[in-house]
Amino acid sequence: MEKVIIVGTGCSGLTAAIYAARANLSPLVLEGHEPGGQLSTTTLVENFPGFPEGINGPELVMNMKSQAERFGARFRYSEIHDLEVNQGFLRVKIDEEWLETRTLIVASGASARWLGLPNEKCLVGHGLTSCATCDGAFYRNVPVAVIGGGDSAAEEATFLTRFASKVYLVHRRDTLRASKIMADRAIANPKVQPVWNSVPIGYLADELGEMRALKIKNLETGAESELEVKCVFVAIGHTPNTKPFKGKLDMDENGYLLQRHGTKTNIPGVFAAGDVADHVYRQAITAAGQGCAAALDAEKYLAGLNCE
Repeated sequence: MEKVIIVGTGCSGLTAAIYAARANLSPLVLEGHEPGGQLSTTTLVENFPGFPEGINGPELVMNMKSQAERFGARFRYSEIHDLEVNQGFLRVKIDEEWLETRTLIVASGASARWLGLPNEKCLVGHGLTSCATCDGAFYRNVPVAVIGGGDSAAEEATFLTRFASKVYLVHRRDTLRASKIMADRAIANPKVQPVWNSVPIGYLADELGEMRALKIKNLETGAESELEVKCVFVAIGHTPNTKPFKGKLDMDENGYLLQRHGTKTNIPGVFAAGDVADHVYRQAITAAGQGCAAALDAEKYLAGLNCE
């Protein structure tokens, strides 16, 4: 019988592992299909406190993992496939094996939606990203592009005008799907140039492997052209990694886990932390804070069970 199983090794999962391990709970951490979460595809992280010169995303993840291991956290390269609730404990299906645990911290994160274009994976972190708040400051006084037409795209385009010389807003229709106030704010900004009725069809890299241009196609005329940009921000949404918990843990209409009274879910002993429940902030530091809270909530829950 495990005391704590943690799903995910992004900032929330690893912070939860550090806190649970320091509480002598010997947590088992499942690395899942995307070890390290979105930070594993990030190059330089400049907004995580304590690193005045910044730190590479994968290095930050490895530091946190080593810190958790130092206190007794155990790691396993496995994915969770199912969850069952029993009297006083939980059962989780890992690959083809069922494990029993008193508590479960779901910190499986959310995966950015990409377009599936050639060179996409190679360019992530090299001029292709899904987070303007994370990476916008790296692209001062250069042109960039935002792909999308919803609130996220409009908000990111507006945010990027603080840094970029020009922001191309590429959308497949001739009006944005975003709320009127968000759309009006983006379109009214003199730095934002809408590119209507167009879809991306390719990324072009320079000799150093960095983004050089976005190739687009006009859906009305069929004409193809290139936008010379240094970065492309894909803002077509995220997908929370909650598939194994559908029908068991309460979710909103987009699949994000619902938290109540901190990090608790509708099932006693199951806690949610980070981007799997947060579709507003989606930052490494907020995920880490939620991971801390989930571990403390789990520790308190275990104390109430008088588990040795």
